[in-house]
Amino acid sequence: MSDNNTNEPSHFIRHIINADLENGKNESRVHTRFPPEPNGYLHIGHAKSICLNFGIANEYQGGLCNLRFDDTNPEKEDTEYTDAIQADVKWLGFDWEDRLFYASDYFEQLYEYAVTLIKDGKAYVDHLNAEQIREYRGTLTEPGKDSPYRDRSVEENLELFTKMRAGEFEEGECLLRAKIDMASPNINMRDPAIYRIRKVEHHRTGDTWSIYPMYDFTHCISDALEGITHSLCTLEFEDHRPLYDWFLDQLPVEHHPQQIEFARLNLNYTVTSKRKLNELVTKGYVEGWDDPRMPTIIGMRRRGFTPESIRDFCERIGITKSDTTIDVGVLENCVREDLDKTTRRVLGVLNPLKVVIENYPEDETEWLDAPYHPNDESMGSRQLPFSKVIYVEQDDFMEDPPKKFFRLGPGREVRLRYAYFITCQEVIKNEAGDVIELRCTYDPETKGGNAPDGRKVKGTIHWVSEAHALKTEVRLYDRLFNDPKPDSKQHEADWTSFLNPDSLERRDSALLEPSLKDAKAEERFQFERLGYFCVDSKDSEDNKPVFNRTVTLRDSWAKMNK
Repeated sequence: MSDNNTNEPSHFIRHIINADLENGKNESRVHTRFPPEPNGYLHIGHAKSICLNFGIANEYQGGLCNLRFDDTNPEKEDTEYTDAIQADVKWLGFDWEDRLFYASDYFEQLYEYAVTLIKDGKAYVDHLNAEQIREYRGTLTEPGKDSPYRDRSVEENLELFTKMRAGEFEEGECLLRAKIDMASPNINMRDPAIYRIRKVEHHRTGDTWSIYPMYDFTHCISDALEGITHSLCTLEFEDHRPLYDWFLDQLPVEHHPQQIEFARLNLNYTVTSKRKLNELVTKGYVEGWDDPRMPTIIGMRRRGFTPESIRDFCERIGITKSDTTIDVGVLENCVREDLDKTTRRVLGVLNPLKVVIENYPEDETEWLDAPYHPNDESMGSRQLPFSKVIYVEQDDFMEDPPKKFFRLGPGREVRLRYAYFITCQEVIKNEAGDVIELRCTYDPETKGGNAPDGRKVKGTIHWVSEAHALKTEVRLYDRLFNDPKPDSKQHEADWTSFLNPDSLERRDSALLEPSLKDAKAEERFQFERLGYFCVDSKDSEDNKPVFNRTVTLRDSWAKMNK
């Protein structure tokens, strides 16, 4: 019998699987699947399902997980999406090995199973149009009515279904329905559609088919054909479970998987509806599916999120039966914690303010040793150039500083990170009265940031040398929405009005330390005191990387709310 060797916190799905294994159910196998539709890019909600399905399989000896594309809707599907989904799953750290499947692999078998239902008197061809079908279906409080075509003979239904396959009917002219119970309290059981006519070329099967199976019919049979033991899906499919079981009970399939539902992932300040994400892209609210503000996996990857942080997040939020909304701050904290351990510290200035150190030699450059990580010597160190003219952050200077402002001000002394103490002696302004330059002096006895006489300074600021700085673009990304529930029903009509106008701020005059010149795509760093940043994989050029802010050092939104 397989053993669950995980030390992860348990949840109700693990309990079900453990009980099944103890009872020898499914020949003591654990076999799951991740079944995305190839009609868009995966998002953070899919990541939860990926981590659950592949994670559960990995926890048990001999456990398996398939990747299967539910490609039954050719109008919206494309190989672009199948390729992207495979890349996302692998980036998250999971591998389906040789178990890559498509629902279209089973089109012929699905057709034969539909014929079996017809022969058994459990399916019929219906000529009601879509509006009539809705009228006959009934409501949540009223039963439906039988279609006038429901009692056609087996022979007639077989002939009509054959003609449907041959393309002799137009779209919407008829469809194949299961014959179950039009009075069922579960609307999904009121003679659901099995096949509909779609004269659209399929991205894998071309124009071979003019009829395509419906999801509820396809999914359960695909699970059974692949020997899936536990079919894990989100709560919106709970009412479909009786139909899942009904199809498998009527058909001669070897396996009957168990469908188990769990709560989908809901994040505040986020939308995960495919329709809405597609609208964000097509209407130009974002720059594509891989826009770093998008909750897509490809967007999060480009922004600098790590697969480890996403897996950690999915484990932390757990698996439950109750729909809850998770604070996006939990996800941001997961990536902070991971990047804190794994990224090198570097210096960068996003809003440069010129500083001239008047008593420093005119043409001298000094190279100062600086570690890449304060707690990890294995990351090594680099040499920072120091010279007469440097730049600091504009926010690190105030001409009339309040009491608790410990950074630069007239007559104030601060520490330059890894360098010297400097004191502001003079403030230079332009005609508009804006501060454009500071004249400072340095104490050559304070090299490394410590004074031999023991004097202390409260402020430490970062800097870059003018002569050596890498000038590049830095993009400051923030939450895409400024309302915590943009996806709620009451916002359905005006959800785009809650887009955050400050979700992207470009700093095209940022100055970074020269060691970053050779940074590679997706390489991550902590810009000291500023946040975590990633080299953009799309717009960076050789020796001119563009940086995306992954997340700030602290949760500024929580601070604002408090």
